[in-house]
Amino acid sequence: MNVQTTLKYNLGMSDMVWKSYVQDLTDEELMLRPVPGANHTKWQLGHLIASEAMFNALAAPQRAVALPSGFSERYSPKTSGSDDPRDFDSKATLLALADEQRAVTMAVIDHLDEVDLDQPTPEQMREYCPTVGDALVLIGGHWLMHAGQWAVTRRKLGRAPLF
Repeated sequence: MNVQTTLKYNLGMSDMVWKSYVQDLTDEELMLRPVPGANHTKWQLGHLIASEAMFNALAAPQRAVALPSGFSERYSPKTSGSDDPRDFDSKATLLALADEQRAVTMAVIDHLDEVDLDQPTPEQMREYCPTVGDALVLIGGHWLMHAGQWAVTRRKLGRAPLF
């Protein structure tokens, strides 16, 4: 198994988990905060999509696909406190954008060799992602970290555990 295959496996496993957690949730349920002060799933989905797009632009700027105008701003820390559904995209839009960015990530992985993956990230990221390869590994872990929060939301909604 080579590094590209490992990175793709990591992302595929992440996709299987997070998509299972949101597949049966409605737009309204995605706005539920499991506890006061926690971010709702809809905001988190946008945040994850924006983060993945940022990592793709870092790893392979020539392959990056821009998000719709204003998207990253809609899912910035400044907007995380909003409970107004009109401030956020629909579930269908978010899932389509997530799939689009994931396809870009997979193409980026195909394009990079081990020398590319060892390149340093920008200085402000090096503490938590020293290399481009580390940034690509982080994408899957980031989605899974948030998916763990969605498990709590699902339980609050009365859904049975999935895993």
